[in-house]
Amino acid sequence: MRSEDIPFEGGPLDGRTLPILLGPTGQPSKLYEVPVPEAGGGPPTVLVYRREAARFSRRLGLPRGWKYVYDPEGRGSGGLKWPWSKRG
Repeated sequence: MRSEDIPFEGGPLDGRTLPILLGPTGQPSKLYEVPVPEAGGGPPTVLVYRREAARFSRRLGLPRGWKYVYDPEGRGSGGLKWPWSKRG
């Protein structure tokens, strides 16, 4: 499997670069979840990072590289958006 070093912005992983596995299309996953164990033995806290384009090409405006940005809200704004479903 192929991997790529992807930078993280915001949250506890700010400024770090981690090797992330790429999918069959050559892109990393849209969400990166990091489980952080609770000190008192409770349920772990899950930190969510969303994939964004790091930069764009000049001529065609295609994404050139990726980065993960911290999402403090978590998974709230995601999922499939069907044309016949009601918007929140």
